[in-house]
Amino acid sequence: MHEPTISFSIHEDKEKEIKQILTSVYDALRQKGYNPINQIVGYILSEDPTYITTHNNARSLIRRVDRDELLQLLVKSYLND
Repeated sequence: MHEPTISFSIHEDKEKEIKQILTSVYDALRQKGYNPINQIVGYILSEDPTYITTHNNARSLIRRVDRDELLQLLVKSYLND
């Protein structure tokens, strides 16, 4: 009996992780009363982590994501919708 081969993609897992982190950061910024889009854009443009709140560990989370990968994913998401 032959079982089908399961496909595994690190890339898909990485995208899911980045989306999860970005969503958590967005929520933390919103909870603290910031405009999440402006703060995240400020972080992406400057790579200055002080644009991101420490609330719910958001600053530590966002620093785990490579900025180039984040931009790549955002552009891909924008163009695919």
